[in-house]
Amino acid sequence: MNREQLFNIAHHWFEQQGWKPFSFQVQAWTAFLQGKNGLLNAPTGSGKTYALWFPVVLDYIKSNPDYKTKHKPGLKAVWITPLRALSVEIKQAAERVANDLGTGLTVGIRTGDTSSADRSRMRNKMPDLLVTTPESMQLMLASKGYKDIFKTCTAIIVDEWHELLGTKRGVQVELALSRLKVVAPKLRIWGISATIGNLQQAMEVLLGPTPGKPENAEMIKAHIDKKINVISVIPEKMEAYPWRGHMGLHLIDEVAAIIKKSRTTLIFTNVRSQCEVWYQALLDKYPEFAGEMAMHHGSIAKETRQWVEQAIRDEQLKAVVCTSSLDLGVDFAPVETVIQIGGPKGVARFLQRAGRSGHRPGQQSNIYFLATHAIELAEASALRKAVKDTVVEDRVPYLNAWDVLVQYLVTLAVSDGFNPDEIYKEVKSTFCYQAMSIDDWQFCINFITRGSQSLQAYDEFKKVEAGEDGRLKVNSKAVAQRHRMQIGTIVGDVMMNVKFLGGGYIGNVEEGFISKLNPGDIFIFAGRKLELYRIKNMEVLVRRAEPDAKAQHASWLGGRLTLSAQMSELLREELYTANTDTMSAEMQALAPVFLRQRKESIVPGDHEFLIETFKTREGYHALFYPFEGRFVHEALASLMAYRISLLSPISFSLAYNDYGFELLSDREIDMQQVLDNNLFTPVHLHHDLQSSLNATEMARRKFRDIAVIAGLVFTGYPGKMIKAKHLQSSSQLIFEVFRDYEPDNLLFQQAYRETFEHQLEEGRLIMALERIQRQEIVWKQCEKPTPLSFPIITDRLREKLSSESLADRIKRMTANYMK
Repeated sequence: MNREQLFNIAHHWFEQQGWKPFSFQVQAWTAFLQGKNGLLNAPTGSGKTYALWFPVVLDYIKSNPDYKTKHKPGLKAVWITPLRALSVEIKQAAERVANDLGTGLTVGIRTGDTSSADRSRMRNKMPDLLVTTPESMQLMLASKGYKDIFKTCTAIIVDEWHELLGTKRGVQVELALSRLKVVAPKLRIWGISATIGNLQQAMEVLLGPTPGKPENAEMIKAHIDKKINVISVIPEKMEAYPWRGHMGLHLIDEVAAIIKKSRTTLIFTNVRSQCEVWYQALLDKYPEFAGEMAMHHGSIAKETRQWVEQAIRDEQLKAVVCTSSLDLGVDFAPVETVIQIGGPKGVARFLQRAGRSGHRPGQQSNIYFLATHAIELAEASALRKAVKDTVVEDRVPYLNAWDVLVQYLVTLAVSDGFNPDEIYKEVKSTFCYQAMSIDDWQFCINFITRGSQSLQAYDEFKKVEAGEDGRLKVNSKAVAQRHRMQIGTIVGDVMMNVKFLGGGYIGNVEEGFISKLNPGDIFIFAGRKLELYRIKNMEVLVRRAEPDAKAQHASWLGGRLTLSAQMSELLREELYTANTDTMSAEMQALAPVFLRQRKESIVPGDHEFLIETFKTREGYHALFYPFEGRFVHEALASLMAYRISLLSPISFSLAYNDYGFELLSDREIDMQQVLDNNLFTPVHLHHDLQSSLNATEMARRKFRDIAVIAGLVFTGYPGKMIKAKHLQSSSQLIFEVFRDYEPDNLLFQQAYRETFEHQLEEGRLIMALERIQRQEIVWKQCEKPTPLSFPIITDRLREKLSSESLADRIKRMTANYMK
């Protein structure tokens, strides 16, 4: 069959659905059938699934003209998705095409949710088209005879590549592709990505860096103009002293009104605990929402999540309060409205969430922005401009992730073994390991065979053995079993299952939260008030508590997001307009805040860097406003405290948020001395950061994750997981051994590198200091706290006070400062 005949089949199918294929879909079919690799850049809900399932099926028809009567068995294509929640829909789309065209192609799913019976069935007979996750892909590479499974594969499609890029899961995909390119000679690799700033680089990471432009690679962009309406919920009364978290629930009536006038609404919060708080608050004030409203986040039981997803599709629910768990979400058409509570901290995340509304080609999206405190309204204004000009973040690729490489090498050794020279060339062809030296490679090989230099005396670290033919292989069944159980790169706090005494499973919470509770304590989780009965093994046994009992909300550590670099820049530009005549509606609404700010201090312009000092009962406050996001401010606060203490011995307590940071002391800082000594210099930054922060302690915590991924510590068997504190102590012992006896160990060095590059964002820190050097530093000695300083001060108080006493305290403070 020629291409025209194949395309006629596709066009006919689209006509039957009452659709017409987009030009980007036809472009993708053409490129794929020409044998090219590539990256498809398309927004959510634009038909990207059919852009790449269709050519896979057409390619099968082309190479098998008797496809209606003769079925060629064997794996044809693998679709890798970062989210298990998406796999069912991707499978349904593939089945629709395969069945309607009468191809007889089978479609299967293999993820962490797949039962062991289904997995063993697949081992005997693979489906033609497979939907899987990066982790399950690695597990397949760890099974014997994987080469025979993959040799017939003609395509690997990596969905949501922008989500995997710059993460260790993305590195896992790079390594898997480097192997499969060799195993499957006819393989084509395609990625699907929403808009990111560095699309060209994203394609290079996926396909591997090649000198010059590769002839067989193509970037296809879907030019679909999707109209996104950003509507800010502006309160009628704006308080001159804004404080974090107060204004959010203040606007609960406005949110209820939006829910009532829409058919279906998704309410996005940034963190799981905020999701629980909003769900509870809406139900308490509007009991009529019971039965029409649900909650969705990653820690709720899978069955409940799936029920919620289906209920949205069937329009049984009017509203769902959710987190990023529905970001990349599930493909449901009827969602009419999206509400974003609090700044989403990044443009890409905001666009993704907005795209959940009007999730069909040609429809417009409506997203309401609700600020949790006044200054977040400036973020709403900045986001509207970013949406208009499509300013989107870059995703920085991961380099030299030695822990992932070590895990991957053991994976290959567990299956059929590997030849080190062959695999070296393949690994070197990936973007992540392109700069790897032969010494680095030798370290990794020694590490899995001898357990690195300082651990040679311990047999448990010698997992891989060399055979007579020079192939490296795992011969111990116990080592192989433990390795398969620990494949993956997502390491968080240990999760504990929450169950009713009668046995019903509710979801999971972090060990860190539960360890602070005693039997009889009451907490709110998954929309229910639960009383802790006892902890047994890794299970939290609970019973229902009285509805009017006082309770605390479950909280998770992974909660704190930070402003992205692009978002920080947009926010600064927006705040600088406060001194001009061209202000947006949101910025005009902030007039009372700016009026009060100017009365006590100034609103900085683009050439100014503001420092404020004042005295309260708590002591002497010094506030700095770089507007660079909380991670950069955390590092900057420590850096400034360290540099000031070198001038005169003084100790500080630190507080920071996305807009600035505070140094609080019982002695006054000589600010003139700070300015005269140019303490904002980027010179000696790395050394001063190491001295100022407890960098070793942070690296120790990072090393725990690296040790788990590299298989240095074992997390335990199902139902007998090892407690986080025990994991921490065993990884700490190894960390100290490396520090004292093997400081050039690559995994040890990686812990420090990740601390500085990923946690402290050292690159952004240097750029922030260079910008401050160019600005005029304005130091204002104020009589009392200013509106800009207020959210930072109240954030620090929140950690000491309960929410009721915090609200009373802030009322008193505000009344006092307004005098």
